[in-house]
Amino acid sequence: MPSPQRGLRNDHDLSRDDGIRAAYAEHGAELYRFALRQLNDEGAARDVVQETFVRAWRAADRFDPSLASLRVWLFAIARNLVIDESRRKAAQPATPQSPDLLTELGPVTDDADDRAVQSWLVEEALRRIRPEARSALIETYLRGRPYDEVAAEQGVPVGTLRSRVFYGLKALRLAMDEMGVEL
Repeated sequence: MPSPQRGLRNDHDLSRDDGIRAAYAEHGAELYRFALRQLNDEGAARDVVQETFVRAWRAADRFDPSLASLRVWLFAIARNLVIDESRRKAAQPATPQSPDLLTELGPVTDDADDRAVQSWLVEEALRRIRPEARSALIETYLRGRPYDEVAAEQGVPVGTLRSRVFYGLKALRLAMDEMGVEL
């Protein structure tokens, strides 16, 4: 049983059958819809959801709700599986297909759902870094504002702002690694 600091939210102990069932009941349908929209294949989407919960069960001792919510953690696992499945399909030898079928196929990762999951993951990771670095990254990277303008607004030299952005990016990468997000 995990300690209180590393325990699962809502008493979902993924290492126990009832915990994994509760997590599946709460998040399974949403994960399936996400995988189905990404892969456009019901069987592959079911496989992704199943593998997501198998991996979550195996790694239950590494889940830390202070790093990410259960939902975010499960979506990060599912996103990685969707990417792996897309790559696996792309690596298969081409078989003759009708021209109509080939024109229907499109890139899997350019979907709005994938962008939404990525946004959630970045938002969660941003919460984990120092407020000064978070503010510097949001203003310069996400909003595209000039460094001198942001530095003046924050009352710091431009060099300090650049340092905050540099170290903020390092902290953001580390936070995403800790959340299990593959870049």
